[in-house]
Amino acid sequence: MADELVHYDVVGGTATITLDSPHNRNALSAQLRRELSESLDKARADDAVRVIVLTHTGPVFCAGMDLKEARGAGAGAQGVNEFPKILEQLWTSPKPVVAKLAGPARAGGIGMVAATDIAVAVHEATFAFSEVRIGVIPAVISLTVLPRLNARAAHELFLTGDTFDAKRAVEIGLLNSAVPADALDDEVARYVKALALGGPKALAATKELLSKPRPATPSEGFEAMNKLSAGFFASEEGQEGITAFAQKRKPNWVPEA
Repeated sequence: MADELVHYDVVGGTATITLDSPHNRNALSAQLRRELSESLDKARADDAVRVIVLTHTGPVFCAGMDLKEARGAGAGAQGVNEFPKILEQLWTSPKPVVAKLAGPARAGGIGMVAATDIAVAVHEATFAFSEVRIGVIPAVISLTVLPRLNARAAHELFLTGDTFDAKRAVEIGLLNSAVPADALDDEVARYVKALALGGPKALAATKELLSKPRPATPSEGFEAMNKLSAGFFASEEGQEGITAFAQKRKPNWVPEA
């Protein structure tokens, strides 16, 4: 049996999912896709997990689809057919997902970064939508990438396939933060700690809220949003949070340090 290519570990309410296929730059092979999807399902289903961190071994976060497997396969047999499920798992996860990049991402790898809620990379990380340069298109990943990028940058980078650095990735909305390599762990830990302070149900509902289309005017949305807000104020989780605030203590959902 082949060694696993994705590792899963839970410590203190944080599930860390690690891509470990450095021999092919963590390309999205059939085995890696399967194990990554299984790990995401496991983290989403575990009530003890509050935050998910997606990271990697080796110098590259993810090089995109495994081109060796793609070569010679018909449209129905392409591995990209399984990729939307992974992006959907990341995008709709009720637990916040943080991407931790110690190296470059390309193509589908960037699609996964864009599907997470928070993305942090080292200054040295580079990015490229390299699809057009091998005669394919960034179709599937466009659904997670385009909501993040400003339009001018998206046109330029999708069409040219040019490489860009972490500083620009922050400027155009792909990353939240770019830091020196020796600060990566601390920066990710800072985000994880902040995310874990939120109520689990409140975080899940807020993620859903962020993904919904905006009403044409605030007036058209106030009735539905007020009903949603009032329900959370009166909920068991909301009342626990309000009580904890009054009693100057942490709510019961905050993981032990």
